Amino acid sequence: MNLQTYLKLDATDIAELIRMNELTPQAFLNLAFQRLEQVNPTLNAVVHDRKDRVMAEAENINTEQPFAGVPILLKNLSQSIAGELLTSSSKLMKDTVSQRDANFVSKLREAGFLFMGHTNTPEFGLKNITEPELYGPTRNPWNTNHSSGGSSGGAAAAIAAGVIPAAGASDGGGSIRIPASFTGLFGLKPTRGRTPVGPGSGRQWQGASIDFVLSRSVRDSAALLDILQVVQPEAAFQTPAFSGSYKEDMEVPFTKPLRIAYTTESPVGTPVSDDAREAVAKTVQWVEKAGHTVEEKVHDVDGIRLMQDYYMMNSGEISAVTAQLERSLSRELTPDDVEIETWLLHEAGKSVSAADFSESLASWDMAAAQMEAFHRTYDFFITPATAYTAPEIGELSHSQADQEALHQKMEKADKTQQQAIIWDVFLPSLTYTPFTQLANLTGQPAMSLPVHVSREGLPLGVQVMASKGKENQLLKLAFQLEQSNIWVGMKDNPMLNV
Repeated sequence: MNLQTYLKLDATDIAELIRMNELTPQAFLNLAFQRLEQVNPTLNAVVHDRKDRVMAEAENINTEQPFAGVPILLKNLSQSIAGELLTSSSKLMKDTVSQRDANFVSKLREAGFLFMGHTNTPEFGLKNITEPELYGPTRNPWNTNHSSGGSSGGAAAAIAAGVIPAAGASDGGGSIRIPASFTGLFGLKPTRGRTPVGPGSGRQWQGASIDFVLSRSVRDSAALLDILQVVQPEAAFQTPAFSGSYKEDMEVPFTKPLRIAYTTESPVGTPVSDDAREAVAKTVQWVEKAGHTVEEKVHDVDGIRLMQDYYMMNSGEISAVTAQLERSLSRELTPDDVEIETWLLHEAGKSVSAADFSESLASWDMAAAQMEAFHRTYDFFITPATAYTAPEIGELSHSQADQEALHQKMEKADKTQQQAIIWDVFLPSLTYTPFTQLANLTGQPAMSLPVHVSREGLPLGVQVMASKGKENQLLKLAFQLEQSNIWVGMKDNPMLNV
């Protein structure tokens, strides 16, 4: 098989070819690493590979496993492999070696996947771009002057460049859907509690963050959700298992017309590009032609309040992380130890009281109730996945002078002023991506669909949200749209036309 043929395959294709003895796992690994060596010097998608070890592991594959021998990359954040580096793209953790496989990784291993290495992320997954000081920026295969997004930016770049058809990702505020939108991929965030986290780690960002995958095809994401869905009695959050097969159910037509709401207005009052509005308009037109009822409608959730509470959570969570680091280092952290966003959240988190934190989480529950009421009327809620196409590399980073000024400002601020500083620091990034955080805080499933390419040649996705537990409905819609003429395919991606 030549590389051009490999680039056209999804994970389901590869698994079937291995099962039929058409090609060996080692052959596919060689093709994946060949492609990685071609594109990674430019894209910087993968920060740590394990070529020798994974080649040895390929010798012992059980071909009865559903994805036996299929190469995959994992995210350098929470998706640990025993004996391998997992740094969270932090200078303080650059030599950290994992003691065990994460539960999510164990499930992928049981399915037969072969782990090639880890992809680039922003430090601690805090940003919607991937430009960590430790490793440098990950670039977008569609245009290398632009970002691939974050925090699963390395995963998105590797898939969009054809290294692998699917990759491990996570989503705490849009970190699957944002890079999917920026790189023309399919990105599903499942319902809170759907995918494995395991004992002792069930409250990733208080349930806002989940682990899943980014993929090139809808059927790969559906098949992986079949494999990864789990009910864990020991987990902090659970959702009832889907009784059928996501992959099979997605091919069954809807039994009745759906009622769908949509908006192109930012929930925090920030501007929205013409490209984002056009992406939603063409999706709305398509679903109307498919026989569904569509209405322009906004939910009752206070978007600004919700984001304020999201940043409150971030402050508390990062303060907890940095406290753990200080204990392990037996010293206090300094601004030189971490990036500016981490430091500001660390400082603000010191002032967050238990009452503040508890009140912020209560607002999540209120939002979840409001959205559940909304979905009693509307099956789906459509918005842009991102308000703009991908920013340029460096556009959302802070100069050294700005960082120094922010340090000084934070030192003098009271807790209310500190949260205002956090808002202002993240506002430029939030302007690009104001739509995704809602689903994280309510726990709903949501997906980004690749349906638009701008005149400048950059993709932009449309987000669809559904009620909790309704991933099967989302996948059904995605599968139908994947067959349509508005779906952005491989032919549109210049880096795949090799």
